[in-house]
Formats: sequence, structure tokens, C-alpha cells
Amino acid sequence: MYKQEIKVMDCTVRDGGLMNKWQFSDDFVRAVYNACVEAGVDYMEIGYLSSEKAFDRKVYGPWKFCHQKDLQRIVGKNETNLKLSAMADIGRIELDDIPFASESLLDMIRVACYVHQVDKAIALAHHCMDKGYEVCINLMAVSTVNEHELDEALKDIAASRVPVFYAVDSFGSMYVESVQHLVRKYMNALPGKEIGIHAHNNMQMAMSNTYTAVMEGCTMLDATLLGLGRGAGNCPIEILIAFLKNPKYRLLPLLQVIQDYVHPMQKDIDWGYHIPYLISGALNRHPRRSLEWMDSDQKNDFVTFMKEMHDNEVLE
Repeated sequence: MYKQEIKVMDCTVRDGGLMNKWQFSDDFVRAVYNACVEAGVDYMEIGYLSSEKAFDRKVYGPWKFCHQKDLQRIVGKNETNLKLSAMADIGRIELDDIPFASESLLDMIRVACYVHQVDKAIALAHHCMDKGYEVCINLMAVSTVNEHELDEALKDIAASRVPVFYAVDSFGSMYVESVQHLVRKYMNALPGKEIGIHAHNNMQMAMSNTYTAVMEGCTMLDATLLGLGRGAGNCPIEILIAFLKNPKYRLLPLLQVIQDYVHPMQKDIDWGYHIPYLISGALNRHPRRSLEWMDSDQKNDFVTFMKEMHDNEVLE
């Protein structure tokens, strides 16, 4: 399974922060960083770049913003081979919030958008490139996009300078056939560009879908420690590293940080396999309602949740 061109990105803090508003301790974030360094992981997505006009620092932790002082506190000068990334959502960041790469510890900015925002995503990505960053675009909720809309978006991406484009299963609803079709479409429409995969695990397909994407030519692979991420979580990085058989990666440091920090968090955060997350994935729906359900005293009333989701789907 060894493929030299593959690069792995750990998204534990960024995606996992969706479950606790990025209120991680410094010890936790530093432990994830150190484990990624020791494990030979290529990128660590340490959080979001967000405008404080859009989000309150009293509510959200530092990794919703990734200020330089917070990055320095965790990684020092980051004199390692691990590159740091942050995600920027269209509409939640202003151009002036993004420093020049020469003044930042971040190496990459990943622009997240929906299909109707692709033009804005390209403009933001080009802006980040001009400031010296590596960039890519993550097109979210692609399982809800019709073929014509996607074809038009891909034409715009193809004409852009953006070098990396991600297949994103935002709702964890896709199967291997869907991923195969999507990645082939991306590869054919975007010659010369690198394709990545970001999989959610609502249907317990995140690793299978990542494997399928690799077989189809994806070389940027997202994963998280113990699958920690929004709702059902993501492709577990420990499974991915064990699968890749690449001598540059080491599994033991990842298992150590899981044992010491991530696994104990399961007592307080309900990510992973839970029926409400399965239901939203099966219906190809955003997990926001399932997240609300999991925070209620009805979290184990699966039948009522299924009926509610089905009734809402009919109404929509």
C-alpha cells in the first residue's frame, strides 16, 4: 500500500472542536501536535481562521481563531517537518484577518465553501496564495449537489490557480461507489491538480471511502485521532496510518496520545457511532439536528428521532 506521494493531514483539533467549541486545554493541543510530529504526519489542521466580528472569544476557544500568540504558545517556532494548517469558511473571515505567511506559523489555509460560493472561495484562496500560503478548497456537502452545478464549479476550479481540491463527504452519507464516481470526476475535470478526501463516519464508511479515494488517485488524506470530529467523527488516523504501510509514519505516538488524552474525552463528548448520527447520514442530511438530539434527554429515543427526521424530510 506504500505510495510515496500521499500526505496525511490530522484534523483532530479543527474538526473535533466542533463538538466542544474548541475549548481544548493547551496540554491537549500540544500533545496532539507532538504526536503528529513524532508520527511523521505531514499536516496538522490546528483550527479555524475566523473573524472576531463573527464569533465571540468568550464562547469559542482559541482554535476557532488561530491567533499567532496562541500558535506560538503551543508549537514555539515549529522547527519540525510538520506543517500547520487552518480552515477558513466563506463569510466568516475577512481578508484583513489573514496575516502574511511570513508573519504566521501557519503553512496552509484551507478554504471551505458550498457550491454557490465557489467563486468567492477561489478569490479567497488566491488571496491566501498571494500572501505566501499553500492553499486548497474543500467543497462541502457535495452529496447534495446536482451534476450540472458540480460541473460548473469544477470548470471554475480548473481555471483557477488553486492546486488542491477536496472531495468532502460532509454528511457521512456516501458509499464507495459514490466516492469512486466523485473522485474520477474531479480527476478528469482537474488535470494537474491534487485531489484530497475528507470523510465523515455516519454510515461507518469513512475508512472505506478514504481507501477508495486513494485507489482512485487521491493523495491528500484527512483523518483524526480516534475519529474525533463533528457528530459521528472522521476517518480514524490510527487506522489510516496502519493501512498505509509507509515507513515515514509511526503508529505508536498516535496510540500514546489517544490513550493519554483522546480516549478519556469520550466520557464527556459523544462523538463516534451513535444512532442519531447514523440516521442523519442515511438521510443525507446535515447533522445539526442529530447533534441537538444527542444533547437532549431523548438521546436514546432513536425511533422518535427517525420519525421526526422523516417527517421533516417529507415537509421539505
